[in-house]
Amino acid sequence: MEYRVLGKTGIKVSLVSLGSGGTRQLGQNSKMSQKSQTTLIRRALNLGINMIDTAAQYGNSESIIGKALQGVSRENYFLCTKWYSPITIHPVESPKLILKSIENSLSKLAISYIDVMMFHGPLHGEYKDIINICYPVLNSLRQQGKIRFIGLSTRFVMDPQQIVAEVALKTNPELFDVVMLKYGILNQYASKIIMPLAIKNNIGIMNMAVIREKLPNLRLLEQLIRKWKNKGLISKDSLEAKNPLGWLVKDEVDSIISAGYKFAADHPAVSTVITGTADVKHLESNVNALTKPRLPFNHTEKLNNLFDGIIEYV
Repeated sequence: MEYRVLGKTGIKVSLVSLGSGGTRQLGQNSKMSQKSQTTLIRRALNLGINMIDTAAQYGNSESIIGKALQGVSRENYFLCTKWYSPITIHPVESPKLILKSIENSLSKLAISYIDVMMFHGPLHGEYKDIINICYPVLNSLRQQGKIRFIGLSTRFVMDPQQIVAEVALKTNPELFDVVMLKYGILNQYASKIIMPLAIKNNIGIMNMAVIREKLPNLRLLEQLIRKWKNKGLISKDSLEAKNPLGWLVKDEVDSIISAGYKFAADHPAVSTVITGTADVKHLESNVNALTKPRLPFNHTEKLNNLFDGIIEYV
């Protein structure tokens, strides 16, 4: 397992992090037992993963993780969790909601401090209130030792440009230690402004949702590429109609999924890539993809030339 420094936090995190959100939520949606969930999380630790990502909104993920980590030394892992900001931020109620959420997270995770506490997907219009009303609460909790580092995640489904991260790193880079965003083969726009700003300001990047439904599903991928050709986003002759990214599968790249993970980890701003799974073999496969976290240079260059200007949720 490769380890990278998470920006100004100074902590060394595994290149692969275990996520507990998305469609799988540690097997909650498939009624996975706590015993099996514990096996999955313990296997992640055995593979060298030392960062686990969760959120108050991920079902019972925090409780599942807390139970699975009972008896594991706190020095062996880092935890990132999040607080969701309501659309309308109230100057009195919001700090109370943050405090309640963090106390609940600490209790469910059975820990005394949170390594990375994030604002969960604020939109651009909420950012000013987040800074003025909510940030002081996290800063106070950091001074009390209940959290170590502060970050924010983007809501790429509603904002593919992930503008809130751009605003944060342009206006208040000193306030944030970590940003969680989406960057991958089909979602490269963050590399235009956000990721260079992260490097400049030594902000750690946790890369989420790098493999979603289109990339691993050949039928959906072909439909997407056809749509982008029809819209003029990529040239008609740039990729084959059938299996348009099949050329990536070569030598040490055994699948398009593997290529996706390698591409997601290759940018110098990225500290860790989050994988969400409910299956041990799937987890092992994703970790294996990043034992050598780079595509051939000419393949990366071609992907950049094809997709880096496209702003669309994929």
